[in-house]
Amino acid sequence: MNNTATYISELLYRYECVILPGFGAFLTRRQSATIEEATHSFYPPKKLISFNSQLKNNDGLLANYIAAAENISYTDAVAKIQRYVLSLKEQIGQGKRITLDKIGSFYSSVEDTLQFEPLDDVNYLSEAFGLSSFVSPAIKREVEITREVYKEEVEAIEEAVPLTFTPEKRREQPYLQYAAIAVVVLGLGGFFGLNQVSNQNITYNDTQNNEADIEVKHRIQEATFEISNPLPAINLVVSKEESLKNSTTSESISEKYHIIAGAFRIASNADNKVQKLISKGYDNARLIGKNKYGLHQVVYQSYSNRIEALQALRKIKKEQSPKAWMLVQEL
Repeated sequence: MNNTATYISELLYRYECVILPGFGAFLTRRQSATIEEATHSFYPPKKLISFNSQLKNNDGLLANYIAAAENISYTDAVAKIQRYVLSLKEQIGQGKRITLDKIGSFYSSVEDTLQFEPLDDVNYLSEAFGLSSFVSPAIKREVEITREVYKEEVEAIEEAVPLTFTPEKRREQPYLQYAAIAVVVLGLGGFFGLNQVSNQNITYNDTQNNEADIEVKHRIQEATFEISNPLPAINLVVSKEESLKNSTTSESISEKYHIIAGAFRIASNADNKVQKLISKGYDNARLIGKNKYGLHQVVYQSYSNRIEALQALRKIKKEQSPKAWMLVQEL
């Protein structure tokens, strides 16, 4: 039994991109909580799934996961994926509609192009675990009554039921005048108070949305993928001339993998951090300039090899600071 679809579904909870080698990539994008005014339905935040048939190269993520889950070799896991992709292509080529459990359906359109329809039954956003949609009854709101409407109603009442008071009655019951004034003041105060609360709520919501956008951009900047079971090593034997050529080429490769120790708004604080790292033995610690938020970035060290950078990152997180992260950027 081939459980490749199940493994893809499990990886979508942890990663934003899962590639099925030779077939395409499943991508996820976060969607905020939504409200449908027509049905008064509330939906929690979720991950939306899409498919890109152009991303087919094997990145090792799915194969390593299958090898670890089924206790088989990496080569056997790759062969299993190839058989699964071949079966999918044959069925789609025959005009069948293929459904991947908890992911979505594939079919060929009239123009002979591959189409994908995601399923909405599963929410791959782990932060929204346990949240479900619900329907709230409609809220009945009172019709806004302006000062002119109050005035027209009072004039209509005075015409229908004229009131006459003698001087003696005015002196005996002055509280009626104060009571009428109090009712008008309370009504106007409540009306303007509701408007002020509504404006405050709108301002607060706008502020929260802006902060959420900034946080998402910051998390995307700090995102790092780690594969616990890397691809097996391959030993190559090359001639002396090719070795010299390769060494010259490798020297020209820029160090684009940076282990970030911190980002500081004040330059002197960033310089102090560099000196502390050097005193701890990180002789290659340095500043790499400002990020788009205007913060001075300090690195433990920069690498040109991704595997070496990941190994150094795990060691630094364990021995120095769990807040260290890797930035991939050409300087």
